[in-house]
Amino acid sequence: MEYLVAGARGLLGLVFLGSVIGKLTGRSEFTTFVDSIRALGVVPPILVRPVARAVIAGEAAVCVLMAVPVRGGVTAGFLVAAFLLTAFIAGIAAAVRRGATTPCRCFGPSSTPLGIPHIVRNAVLCAVAVAGALAVPVGADARPGGAMVAGIAGLFAGAVVTQFDHLLTLFRPLPTSARASAMDRADRSA
Repeated sequence: MEYLVAGARGLLGLVFLGSVIGKLTGRSEFTTFVDSIRALGVVPPILVRPVARAVIAGEAAVCVLMAVPVRGGVTAGFLVAAFLLTAFIAGIAAAVRRGATTPCRCFGPSSTPLGIPHIVRNAVLCAVAVAGALAVPVGADARPGGAMVAGIAGLFAGAVVTQFDHLLTLFRPLPTSARASAMDRADRSA
């Protein structure tokens, strides 16, 4: 179980760190994030900016709590992550039901509209957070080497998750005009 916790800490810590950095690397990134929350239409306009700040503060808290080598801190980090991810799932689901096509600003600039893949991603991350909270060891610590390998594996998984939107674009169908051009080139080369 200690290895599960180490991997989950690495995964969630990096995902939330990437999210915070993507929203705070410049004034325009924060403004774009605020605008994306407004466009989702799930928060009253007067609360958009405070909600944006609260989201970023919560994400930063997850990063700090995941890095603290204290059992209670790690458990709190997993619980805050699970709470945030549940809120994200609910917000995205409400926006998708309304037909909103707002791009995901989870990790900074993106053109990928929020949708079912984002709900699934957040549900998996939420399950990892809950599993991590339940698995935090009460007694002995893990072997340092095994915990390090699990943590590195979690960091690798976190790096993949932070590139989720870019990976989605690789599997998105080409627009009709681009598909026709590709077929024409293929016909000419045959």
